[in-house]
Amino acid sequence: MPQATVHLLRHGEVYNPDGILYGRLPEFHLSERGREMAKMLADHFAARVAQGANIVHLVSSPLTRAQETALPTSQALDLQIHTDPRIIEAENHFEGLKAGVSEFIKPKHWFEYRNPLRPSWGESYQDQVTRMRAAVEDARLKAIELGGDGAEAILVSHQLPIYATRLSAEGRPLWHDPRKRECTLTSLTSLVFDDGKVARVDYSEPAAVLLPGAAKTPGA
Repeated sequence: MPQATVHLLRHGEVYNPDGILYGRLPEFHLSERGREMAKMLADHFAARVAQGANIVHLVSSPLTRAQETALPTSQALDLQIHTDPRIIEAENHFEGLKAGVSEFIKPKHWFEYRNPLRPSWGESYQDQVTRMRAAVEDARLKAIELGGDGAEAILVSHQLPIYATRLSAEGRPLWHDPRKRECTLTSLTSLVFDDGKVARVDYSEPAAVLLPGAAKTPGA
C-alpha cells in the first residue's frame, strides 16, 4: 500500500487582547504575528515542494484563525482549501470567558472538574480523537488518490485535537497536563503512514523564530 504523510498544522497566533478563551467562537482573526507565522509556513511548504515533496491536499477547520492560516499555503502551492468540521477546536465549558486562574477557580465552575481524565469540562479526548482520525484517514486516502505513493496532505487544526491525536497515534494515554503539550503555534505534527498505519509521528516548528513573545492563551 502506498505511503503518505498527513501534517496536522496548528493555526497561528490570534489577535486576542482581552485574553478570552475563544474556543469555537467566530471571528477571532490572526494577529500580525500570526499572519507572519502563516506566511512562514507557506514558505516552508513551498521550499519542500521545490525539493521534491508531493503536497497535494489542503484541509482546514472552519474557524477563522485556521482558514487564515491555511490561506498563504493555498496560494503558495496553488491548492484549494477544503473545509472539514471534524478538525474543529474542542468544545469547552469555559469558552468565551477570560482565560485565567481567578476565573477558573470560581465555585460555580467546580462541578466541571469532576472528571479531569475525560475531561468533564468539555468534549472528551476520545471523541476528539475519533473525529480527527476519521478526517486524517480521509485526507490520507485523498492524498494518495491525487499524488500516489509518498503524497502529503495538510490539515489546519487546533492544539488540543492535534495533541490528542498524537497521543493516540503514539499509544499514550489521552489524559495529560495541558501545560506540557508539545504543540506550539504553527507547529507541525506529522503522521507518517506506511501500509495504512501510522509508522511514526514527527514534530517540527518551522516558525520557531516567531514564538518568543507570542500569546499563550490556554486552550487556544
